[in-house]
Amino acid sequence: MSNGITRWNPLREMATMQSMIDRLFEDWRPFVEDFPRTTNALALDVAEDDHSYTITTDLPGVNLEDIKVRKEGDYLLIEAETRRESETKDENKRFLIQERRFGHYSRRLRLPQNIDIEKADAQYADGVLTLTLPKTEDEVPRTITVKAAKK
Repeated sequence: MSNGITRWNPLREMATMQSMIDRLFEDWRPFVEDFPRTTNALALDVAEDDHSYTITTDLPGVNLEDIKVRKEGDYLLIEAETRRESETKDENKRFLIQERRFGHYSRRLRLPQNIDIEKADAQYADGVLTLTLPKTEDEVPRTITVKAAKK
């Protein structure tokens, strides 16, 4: 017969608390994708200021016409493609090492609800794609001036 006493384990308690917190924030996680990163996933930097979010990714060697950015429901999809240098250019040339990556690259991010997608801007220069996603006017912080009360 068991006496019902359980030895206290602080690590188990912390793991339980972490699990509870994870469940709490699971429903709303902007800029987090729903699938694990693959080797051809784009590496991103995401920054925020009072007026917008800025997403930056490196796309060296990608032609402008091979970059696609679109909104799909609550997600932002960034896709790019690089092509392998044709081996048929010179029949006498053989690659001994070929480490440069090529193929299809993509990243899917959950967007926060406070983005004005109609005013979004995408710029591509020197192999770097920069997306600026402005916040809706309701979300921009405003300062209320405090005045002395009249007596």
